[in-house]
Amino acid sequence: MPTWERTARFDRDLARLTSGERARFRTAVAHFVDDLRRGRFRAGLRVRRVQGTDEVFEITWSPDGRATFQYGAGTDAGPHVIWRRVSGHEILDRP
Repeated sequence: MPTWERTARFDRDLARLTSGERARFRTAVAHFVDDLRRGRFRAGLRVRRVQGTDEVFEITWSPDGRATFQYGAGTDAGPHVIWRRVSGHEILDRP
């Protein structure tokens, strides 16, 4: 089972999302966790490294919905994900 944590910036971003956006993000996270367990991400999440970074990745959770994350030290239970930002495409300027 993957472990996770959230940055304060992520929590502020999340609070600004509409309830519908939060629901779509939660659905994407459920798929993300399933894919982490399988060891392969589905194409629809579009998981990829954020351009210009070495350790920050993004997932797409709606046409303009993005979330950024990085991997922390994993455990015996699986990878550790640190959620950094969640909002629209504009977060990629400061992931």
